[in-house]
Amino acid sequence: MPLPERPLPDTGDDDASLPGLPVRFGISALVMAGMILLAVVLVSVGWWGARQVLLDMAERSAEDAGRIMTERSRRIIDPAVATLRQLAFDPITQAGTLDERLTRIAAFSIDMVANPLVSAVYVGYPNGDFLLVRALRGAAQREFFAAPAATAFLVQTITVNGAGQPKGQYRFYSAELKLLALEDQPAYRFDPRTRPWYASADRSLAPAISAPYVFFTTRQIGISLSQRARNSDAVVAIDMTLDDLAASLGNLRLTPHSELALVDENDKVIAYGDMGRVLEQDGDNFRFRSLAELDVSSLSLLSAKSRAGEQRALYDVNGREWLGLSLPFNVIDGHTLNLLIAAPGDELLGQLDRNRKTLVLVALLLVIAFLPLGWWAGRAIGRSMERLALQAGRMSRFDFRTQDRKRSVLREVNMLTQMVDHVSLTVEAFLDISAILSTEIHVEEMLQQVLEKFVQATRCDGGAVYLWQRESRQMQRAAAYGQQCGLTDTMAYEEHGPAADMARETDDNRLRVELDLRGRNGSLEGLLVLMHAHDSAHEDPRFLAFARRLSGMLAVAIETRQLIAGQKALLESLIRLMADAIDAKSPYTGGHCERVPHLAIMLVESLEQERDGRYADFSLNEDQRYAFQLAALLHDCGKVTSPEHIVDKATKLEVIHNRIHEVRMRFEVLWRDAELELLHQYLPALAPAQAEALRLRLEERRKRLHEDFAFVAQCNVGGEAMSEQAIAQLRQIAAQTWQRHFDDSLGLADEEARRLAAARGGQPAPALPQTEQLLADRPEHMVAWDEEHRPAVERDDPRNTLGFNMKLPRYRQNMGELHNLTVRRGTLTEEDRFAINNHIVQTLVMLKSLPWPDSLKSVPDTAANHHEKMDGTGYPRGLLAGDLPLQDRVMALADVFEALTAADRPYKPAKTLSESLRIMAFMCRDRHLDADLFRYFLRSRLWRNYADDMLRPAQRDEVDIAGIEALLAPLPA
Repeated sequence: MPLPERPLPDTGDDDASLPGLPVRFGISALVMAGMILLAVVLVSVGWWGARQVLLDMAERSAEDAGRIMTERSRRIIDPAVATLRQLAFDPITQAGTLDERLTRIAAFSIDMVANPLVSAVYVGYPNGDFLLVRALRGAAQREFFAAPAATAFLVQTITVNGAGQPKGQYRFYSAELKLLALEDQPAYRFDPRTRPWYASADRSLAPAISAPYVFFTTRQIGISLSQRARNSDAVVAIDMTLDDLAASLGNLRLTPHSELALVDENDKVIAYGDMGRVLEQDGDNFRFRSLAELDVSSLSLLSAKSRAGEQRALYDVNGREWLGLSLPFNVIDGHTLNLLIAAPGDELLGQLDRNRKTLVLVALLLVIAFLPLGWWAGRAIGRSMERLALQAGRMSRFDFRTQDRKRSVLREVNMLTQMVDHVSLTVEAFLDISAILSTEIHVEEMLQQVLEKFVQATRCDGGAVYLWQRESRQMQRAAAYGQQCGLTDTMAYEEHGPAADMARETDDNRLRVELDLRGRNGSLEGLLVLMHAHDSAHEDPRFLAFARRLSGMLAVAIETRQLIAGQKALLESLIRLMADAIDAKSPYTGGHCERVPHLAIMLVESLEQERDGRYADFSLNEDQRYAFQLAALLHDCGKVTSPEHIVDKATKLEVIHNRIHEVRMRFEVLWRDAELELLHQYLPALAPAQAEALRLRLEERRKRLHEDFAFVAQCNVGGEAMSEQAIAQLRQIAAQTWQRHFDDSLGLADEEARRLAAARGGQPAPALPQTEQLLADRPEHMVAWDEEHRPAVERDDPRNTLGFNMKLPRYRQNMGELHNLTVRRGTLTEEDRFAINNHIVQTLVMLKSLPWPDSLKSVPDTAANHHEKMDGTGYPRGLLAGDLPLQDRVMALADVFEALTAADRPYKPAKTLSESLRIMAFMCRDRHLDADLFRYFLRSRLWRNYADDMLRPAQRDEVDIAGIEALLAPLPA
C-alpha cells in the first residue's frame, strides 16, 4: 500500500499558516507545571511520612500475630510433652508379654481423651514388638479400619515369636474399654526399631520432636514426639494433630486479602489458611506442596527475600505493592520454621490514598490562581521554540541527530511533530523493506516490493531497478514504480565506471539519480534509478548519501538471492551429473536414473491436482516438491559402489576373471594334443577291428561331451527356473574328472593367491598331475567377509545406526561353479543379490552423511525407501506401510514399473504394458506395493503417457484395466 504523500515543511517566515497557539499562551502552562511540581513534592513528602507510619504499625501488628500463633502452638505441644514424660515411667514399657501390655491401655486411652489433639500413643520394644492405641474419632476413621460401630479405640499390636516371625493384630474397644472384636492382620508388619522416631529417642527430659507431616490414616497435620523409657529400652511416642495451628492462620490476617503461611527451611508449606491447596495426594501417600506449587506470588517473593536476609520487605507483585514480614517460628525444637505474613499495601494505606486526592485538588486550585504569571516570559521561551522547530526541519532532510516526538498545543511544537511524522513514515518503510528482504524468495517480486517502499521512504516520485546482465553487458529493467520519464527496458552501462554523484534533469523537469548496486565483493549486481522533484530536501547532498547507504541493502539482497539460486542450480546439476554417471556406468541400465524421476514426478504432480477422493488433501509446498525431485534423481546414487560385473551379470558364471586360468587350460589342451599326436602314430599298428572300436568309442564320448556342454551352457543362461532334475543332472556332469598337469598357483593376483593358500591350509601344492572335477565349488572360490568390507546392515550390529534390517550372506562373494550354475532363477546368487541390494544401503549412508538443510531433510529417506514393501519385508530397513509417506510409496511404484518395462536389462526381456501392470497387481495383492496408489495409477492412465515417451512400440499393447484391477483386493466398504 503506498504511503500518503505529505508536503515538505518550510522553515521560513510563512509559519503562521500552521495551526496552534502563539508561544506566549504557553507560559501559563509553564507556571502551572511549576506549581504542580511544587504541589506534587509537598503531597509526596506528606504522603510518604504517613505511609511509613502505617507500615510500621502494620509491621508491629504482624509481629504480634506471630507471637500469638507461637503461644497457641506451644499450648498445643507442651501438654503432650508432659504426657510423654509421664508415659516414659509407665509399667507398659517393661511388660514382656502382650497380655501384660494390654492391661495398661487404659492409661493410654485416658491421655487421648484428655488431649483431643493426640492422635495415637504407641510403644516400640527392643525385640521388635509394637503396641499402638489410636482414638477412632468419627465414622470416617471407623470405616477406614472396618471397625464396629461402637468402637472408640483401636489397639494395633505386633509380636515377634521365638523364630523371629512377626504377628499383627487389631483389637477394637468401646469407650469403656470393652473388647468388641479381634482381627489378625497378616499384612500388618513392620519393625519399629527401623523408624526414625525410635532411633532419635533418648532418656533426656526433652523428647525428640519430628517435623510436621501428614498422618497416613487421619490425613491431619501433625508431629511425632518420642522418648526412651526410664527403666527399659522401649520407646514411647505420641502422634499429635496441629489442626488448630492451621486454623489460626485464617484468624490472624492484618487485612481481608493478607496471606499467611508456615514454611520449613525447604519452602515446604506446613500450614496455610486453605489446607486443601497445601496437601498433595498420590495414592495413599501425602506430601506438603512447596511455595512455588502453592502459586501465591506474594509469599514466594517474600520467602526469596527472607533467604537473602530481608526479614521485612516492600515489594511489587503484578503491579500491586505488598508489605512482607518473615518471623522465626521456634516452637518445634530441632526444626527451623518461618511464619510468612504478607499484606497488600493498598489495603494498609487505603485512607491515606483518599487524603492524597484531596491534597492534589487543593494544589490544582493554587495553580489556577497563579496563571497570570505565565505572560511574563513569553519572548524568551519563544526563541527556544524556534530553535526546536529548525532542528525538526533538519530531521525532515534526513539528518537524524535529534529526535523528539512529544506533541503539544503550541504552534512551533506542532511543526516539530509534523517533521517527526515524516521520519516515522521513513522508519516504517525501512522496517517493511527489511521484512521483504528476509521473507520474499522470488527476486522479481522482492525487487518490486522493495522499490515501492524505497520510493515512499525517500519521498520520490518514481523509480526503477535494473539487473546487470553479464553476458550482454547491459542493464535489464526488473521492477518499476511511479513516474518513469525516460526509463527504457534496457540500457547500456559501464561496469567499472565511476558512480554518479550528481542528479540529472529529465524531460519533465524532474531530477534523476542513478545508484549502482554492488555486492559485498564489489561486483556490479544492478542499478537503482530514482526520480524526484526540485526541492531543498532532495537537492541536499545528505539525501544522496542517505539513498546510497539505503541502496546497499538492496544490493546485498540481490547478491544473496542470486547466490542462493546459483547454489541451488549447482546442487541440482551435480545431482543430475551423478545420476547420468550411474546410468553411464552400465550400458544395461542407461536411462534408469532419468526414467524413474520422470515417472515419479509425473505421478506426484497428478496427485496434487486431485480435488476429490483419497488424495484430495495431498499437496506439496515448493520445498517439499524440490526435495522429492532431488530424492528421485538420487534414488540409486548408491549404485556407484555396486560392482559392474554383478549389475551387468548376463550369465551365471560371469565374474571378474583372471584369464591366466584360460591360458593354463590351453596349455592343458596342448599337453593332451602332444599325447594325442604320439598316440596317432601307433594307430596304424592296431588291428582294423580294434581301431574301429576305438573310433566308435571316441565318437560316443565326443557326442556325450557335446550334449553335456550344451546342457551346462543352457544352465548358464538362466532363462527358465531350474528344476530339481536339472540340478541333479548338472551335479552328475560336474562329477566327471580330468587331470591337471600345470601349477594353478602361478600367475595369480595377490588376493587370489592368498585365498588359494588359505584354502590349502598352508600345505604345499599337491603333486602333479592332479585329478579334479569338471565343475566344482573350490574353497578359493569363497571370498569371506573382512572387517573392512563387512557392511553394518544386520539389526543387532552395534555399528548399525540407521535402522537397517537385512540378512548378510555367509560370503562376500561365492564364485563356485556349481553354486552359480544351480541358481534356480535368473543369474544372481544370494551373494550377488546382496551386492546389488547393498546399493540402497549405500544410498542411505551417503545421503545421511550430507548436511542437508531443514527443507531437504526428507531427501535421504525418500531416496532410500523405494525398495521397502507395505508388509515390512522390504529392504534395507524393513519398514511397514505406516512408516512410508506417500512420496516414498510413489518412488517404490515408479521404480518397479520402470524396472519391469525397461528394455536394457541383460538378464530379462522387456515386458509389455499389460504384463508389467499385471505383475504389479500381484505385488499389490502380496502387499509389496500400495494397492490404493496402484489403483489410482492404473485409472489415471499415466502409464500410457509414460509408454508413449519411453517404451518401444512393441511394448505398447492393449491393457484390460478392469481385468487388472480385479486382481487387486476389493476396496474397503
